[in-house]
Amino acid sequence: MKDVVKKKVDDIVAAIDGGKKPEDFASAAHEDPYVFIMEAGGKLLVHPTLVGESLKEKAGPVFDEVAKGTAAGDYVRYEWANAKKCTYSRRTESGLIVGCGFNE
Repeated sequence: MKDVVKKKVDDIVAAIDGGKKPEDFASAAHEDPYVFIMEAGGKLLVHPTLVGESLKEKAGPVFDEVAKGTAAGDYVRYEWANAKKCTYSRRTESGLIVGCGFNE
C-alpha cells in the first residue's frame, strides 16, 4: 500500500508543480485510498468531505503530523477515529501539502 499512496502523491505534486491546479484533482478525493490537498495553514482544497474547512481546527493532532511533509515526502503516523493511520505527505513547490494514507 505504501507504494500506491506514494505514487498517487508524487504524481499529483509533479502535476501541480507543472502548472495544474489543486481542484483538477478533486476526483482523487473520492478514490480509495483518497488524496487530500491543503494549504500550509490547514485549509483543505481537496478532501472527500471537508473542502474549504481547516484541518488544523478540525483535527489539530492530524494536521500537526501531515504538516511535517517535506518537498522530498515523508511518511507520518497518527491515530484518527480509533484507527492507526500512515500517510505519505509531500509539499509542492508552492507549499501546498498533498497526502494520501491508509489504516495500518
